[in-house]
Amino acid sequence: MSLADSNMVLPDLTSFKKGDEHAFKIIFEDNYDRIVGFCLQFIPDREEAKNIAQQSFVKLWLNREEVNTINGICAFLYTAAKTECLNFLRHEKYKSEYQKNTLKIKENLLNRQILESFHFNKLEYQELEGMIQLALEKLPERCRIVFEKSRFEGKKNREIADELGIAIKSVESNITRAIKILRKELRDILPFVLWML
Repeated sequence: MSLADSNMVLPDLTSFKKGDEHAFKIIFEDNYDRIVGFCLQFIPDREEAKNIAQQSFVKLWLNREEVNTINGICAFLYTAAKTECLNFLRHEKYKSEYQKNTLKIKENLLNRQILESFHFNKLEYQELEGMIQLALEKLPERCRIVFEKSRFEGKKNREIADELGIAIKSVESNITRAIKILRKELRDILPFVLWML
């Protein structure tokens, strides 16, 4: 659920950006529990999850002038919480062998669930998928094929090179080119969508 869909009184974005504490209080009360719940999916310590959530709100306050829409507030909070969770997990991996072995699993889980945490409805998912598909279709054919085999099929550069009969350096350059084009085409979509690609 976005702030725009909330039944609560919406904060005035202009006032919030100017430092209005009442507007910030509305944002905090409307989102705090959901941000803590999101963090708890990856950080089992409730106090640490609360701490990360609080840090996310601090970052929002410090960067409030960069937020341009009401829904952008929600996007900022989840992205900040995601970053803090990943930083925490990376730090924890040095404390025990167990964390070292499970870190990648948790990171992958975090990556897959980030969109779901925004509670997008079916139409919004379709819109995002449509935008990504249109961007992919703008890639040169060879570039698109290489990128899809790398990112969507999980194939290594050597496998792609052998399959397509091209040099590994050609594979690498096509992937780099694809990412550059997609970043340009998808620059208006939420940052984490690019990151997931």
